[in-house]
Parts: sequence; C-alpha cells; structure tokens
Amino acid sequence: MTTIHSTAVVDSGAKIGSGVEIGPFCIVGPDATIGDDVRLRSHVVVEGHTTIGPACDIHPFTTLGGRPQHTGYADEPTRLVIGARNTIRENVTMNRGTAQGGGETRIGDDGYYMAYSHVAHDCHIGNKVTFANCATLGGHTTVGDFVIIGGLAAVQQFCRIGTGAFIGGISGINKDVIPFGSVIGDRAVLAGLNIVGLKRRGHDRQSIHGLRNAYKMIFSGSGTLQDRAQEAAKEHEGNELVATVVDFLKSGSGRAFCTPRE
Repeated sequence: MTTIHSTAVVDSGAKIGSGVEIGPFCIVGPDATIGDDVRLRSHVVVEGHTTIGPACDIHPFTTLGGRPQHTGYADEPTRLVIGARNTIRENVTMNRGTAQGGGETRIGDDGYYMAYSHVAHDCHIGNKVTFANCATLGGHTTVGDFVIIGGLAAVQQFCRIGTGAFIGGISGINKDVIPFGSVIGDRAVLAGLNIVGLKRRGHDRQSIHGLRNAYKMIFSGSGTLQDRAQEAAKEHEGNELVATVVDFLKSGSGRAFCTPRE
C-alpha cells in the first residue's frame, strides 16, 4: 500500500509504484517515476525526469534530479536514472545529465551513499558502490562496480574509477584509477592494490597473487606503460583480474593514470 503524508507535495503527473512511502514535506515533480517499495523519509525533493528504482531508501534533505551545475544547460529534458535498493543518506545531491554529455546521469544498484555525497551531471556509476560522507564526483565521471570512495574525497570531471578500486579519504583524484587500485593523496597516487576488497569478494589466492605480479610488471621496468601492460597480459593469460586491468589501460580516455610515487 502506498502512503503519502498530508504535508508532501506530489504532482499528479508523477508515476508512483506500489508500496511507496512518501514522508513529511517531500516534493515530487511531474516527470518523476518512483518504483515499488521506495521510501522517501522526509524533506526529499525529486525533480526533473528522474527515475528511482525499487526498494531505495532515501533520507531527509536529499535532492535528486536537480539541474546540472553546468553553465551550458538550457533546460533540455535530460535524465537521472537510479537503480534498485540504494541507500541514499541525508543531504545527498544527484544531478540530471546535460545534452552535451549524453543526457543521462545513471546510478547502479545496491549502492550506499552517505551524507552530503554528490553525483554531478552525466556520471555513470556501477553497482554496490560506497560513497563515504562528502565524497564528490565532478561531471562525466565513470565509476565501476564495488568502488569505495572515502570521506571528503573529490574526483575531477571526466575521470574513470575502475571496478573494485579504493579511494582514500581526503584524496583529490585528477587521473584515471585502475581497477582494484588503492589511491590516496591530495593529488592521488597509486598506493597498491585493494587486496582486502578482492578477498571479500571471494577471488582466489592464485588470481590475487597473479594480479600482484602483474601490477609490479606494469608499474616498473623499461618501456612504456602500454608495452608493460601487454607483457603482463601475456604472462598472466587466463587471469581475469589482470585482463580487467589491462583492458582498462588499453581503453584509456586520454587522461593520465594514477601511478605509484617515484
């Protein structure tokens, strides 16, 4: 059964699923679509063409689908699409996309977004991510599955954060971060691999050991980074973790990669 508090303002054009709870002083706009069993606890604002997947739990003073913070935005009907079972804590902001950036900001499933974290326009975020308090993404950022971003960390626009990466708190990311990498620093450097995360997700000892060896090959020795990555791929053929890192390096966005401190 859907319940809407008497103080909430829900436009008649909004599409509301079953089992939805819309709490006190929420505002839901005419182009919103809210999936089954979503909970808007109180004082939540859902603007623009925003879709919220089923079973999301959204806490007070969150704003979803707000105008992108982009001076070129001219009221185009861009979108924010949020997946299923996300927990979105207090004062989180997620902006819809821009026409220049593909028109859509996309959030995966099963994420945990802590208080004051921010997702800017045209970001694409994977599944089962964790954003600690005040973690911030610039526009057009891509974040893979299982990523953890520490408190007060900021990622510059157009960066890519590979699957399973760990971003330390109070870090500034202005380069791409390899899958399973662990980075930290005010201009972040690669500090190693997220071994704890790999073990938690059940990767076997042999695969992790191979990834460690490949990491050493890629980030030390002679030749270019791409040459060393190709050699690592050959030596560790069949290791899916290594292949994931090498594919990420080969598909570079033109931005530099976070590397270890010299």
